[in-house]
Amino acid sequence: MCDACGGIADVSDGAAGRWPARRGLSRRTLLAGTALGAGLGLFGLGLPRARAATLKNGAWCNPALGYFPDGGHFGAPRGGGSHAGQDITNSTGTAVYAAAAGTVIRREWGGGLPARTGYGIVLSHGNGRYTYYGHLSAYRVSLNQRVSAGQRIGDMGATGNVTGPHLHFETHSGGLGAVVNPVTFMAARGVDLGGGWPTLDPDARGARVTAIQYLLNQRGHGLQVDGWLGPASTDAVKRFQRLNGLVADGQAGPLTWPKLVYSLRQGANGQHVRGLQTVLNKRGAGLVVDGDFGSVTTGAVRTFQSVNRLTVDGVAGAITWRALVG
Repeated sequence: MCDACGGIADVSDGAAGRWPARRGLSRRTLLAGTALGAGLGLFGLGLPRARAATLKNGAWCNPALGYFPDGGHFGAPRGGGSHAGQDITNSTGTAVYAAAAGTVIRREWGGGLPARTGYGIVLSHGNGRYTYYGHLSAYRVSLNQRVSAGQRIGDMGATGNVTGPHLHFETHSGGLGAVVNPVTFMAARGVDLGGGWPTLDPDARGARVTAIQYLLNQRGHGLQVDGWLGPASTDAVKRFQRLNGLVADGQAGPLTWPKLVYSLRQGANGQHVRGLQTVLNKRGAGLVVDGDFGSVTTGAVRTFQSVNRLTVDGVAGAITWRALVG
């Protein structure tokens, strides 16, 4: 984990990038800021509470696979300050992905942020939201480049002041420097930063919804594949949930996904393979979505498994699916 990465600075004007000389917060100030940040993360900078569920709209995804090391949590003591992010540990070279669509505004040592070390990237997602990816061993995007959610932007590493390879991941809400707890920020957006299945609410959009539609069509639902979890697709999810003894809420969450996906390998053909190819493409595979699990799709599965430190067998089972859609 980071020995001295991301001590939280006292920010007078984070959005403008101006940082006062004093760094580090009292525990009381940190807790108050965390509570405020959690509220912003959950309700979305002014969104009313009734619309909180719309944050689970498919726009955010997991930036890396690994485990949470002891002492790598948000708010952990770091010298005179507190840890500003969540550490995710895996081996050097593990893929690091953009947590949401945005623009690369920093690509430099420590991301140009105070008290951070190692090669880092800052993405701007608009509306005062930013993410930071620290201790990278390699960059895979350029400064000012636009990136999509799930696009590979770097490799996990151990650059800077660290005790081992990991990703130091931060979320900023309300301006660059206004750090909030990444675990709760991402959970409010349907992402389990620990690597679990995602949660998509009705009205969600994107590649994962497209995959859901293909998976349901494999079961005969006949949905229009448009990447929108609209009324027809939500009703199909509810029917599927009822048939499988689940709460029929139309939400694609951790209980629904494991029953929805198929274990697929080379030779398979059908709508479920189209769903697999769609989420592989979200992670940069560049496949033709033709429903044929041939050698090219097998190679894409094996590559994804390798860069995420999964068992490399070319079989898209539950663990691989969970990593792909997370």
